[in-house]
Amino acid sequence: MPMAALAQAPIIIKFSHVAAIDTPKGQAAEYFKKIVEERTKGQVKVEVFANSTLFKDKEELEALQIGAVQMLAPVPGKFGPLGVKEFEVFDLPYIFKDIDAVHRFARGPGGAGLLKRLESRGVTGLAYWDNGFRVMSANKPIHVPSDMKGLKMRINSSKVNASIMKSVGAQPQSLAFSEVYQALQTGVVDGTEGPLSNLYTQKQYEVQKHVTLSYHTISNYVVVTNKKFWDGLPAPVRSTLETAIKDATVFNDSVAEKDEAASLAAIKASGKSTVYAPSAAERDAWAKAMAPVHAEMADRVGGKTFIDTVRAASAN
Repeated sequence: MPMAALAQAPIIIKFSHVAAIDTPKGQAAEYFKKIVEERTKGQVKVEVFANSTLFKDKEELEALQIGAVQMLAPVPGKFGPLGVKEFEVFDLPYIFKDIDAVHRFARGPGGAGLLKRLESRGVTGLAYWDNGFRVMSANKPIHVPSDMKGLKMRINSSKVNASIMKSVGAQPQSLAFSEVYQALQTGVVDGTEGPLSNLYTQKQYEVQKHVTLSYHTISNYVVVTNKKFWDGLPAPVRSTLETAIKDATVFNDSVAEKDEAASLAAIKASGKSTVYAPSAAERDAWAKAMAPVHAEMADRVGGKTFIDTVRAASAN
């Protein structure tokens, strides 16, 4: 093949994720594709695979490490099996009082330091994407922590999330995301927890009578790429992609904020689920009940000193 033809072959980026295309992450991935292809005038082509169509949750990081895909946006807890368990600090209950606190840590030296730890695993961290705070839902009212006693609650497979449920007397049940609706409908589990966008887009609210805006942990994603691929890009291309990631992050976070509000409004309007907002005193009771999780999980997420650093970085 002549050199001129070789020079014109586009750089392909396969971007795989497990969320639906209409979620904030799904929309941000499509936006990233659009602006990259425009700005590089087709020199880079981004192929987005949503809804686990290319790789499922458990396979995708391995696929990234071997170069079968070039980009992913998994939840922070997924880096535990890679040996970077410190990312699970994001799962700790009530460590961030609001989204600004999340940003202060994630976009500061603390968040950058976590991304740096991925490099020895052949992964380059690019950005953090918001997906709102997590809420509780069940078929009985849950206003205070004692209301959780004995409930079988679905969680994603995170040791921190399991500890959170146990701290309020619930029984954590780890189930694949795709199985949650049926498990709620048939009573295999009594309730679940997660961001409002998932509760709405997966129609889980239709089989849950009560939703409590506990906002106990943040739901977010880490955008990552294969290090060898990233380092091997021509410098001007990499620079264009870095700017595109920043712009896609702003886009994602704006969509996530609107999406959280829209999901909440739609769940309320459906009449299928009663939405409860805890009072300040009740919120304090939730935080107090879950506080032991911090000590219990300290060794797993990088130690007490690291947790204190995260708290300090996220405080005003």
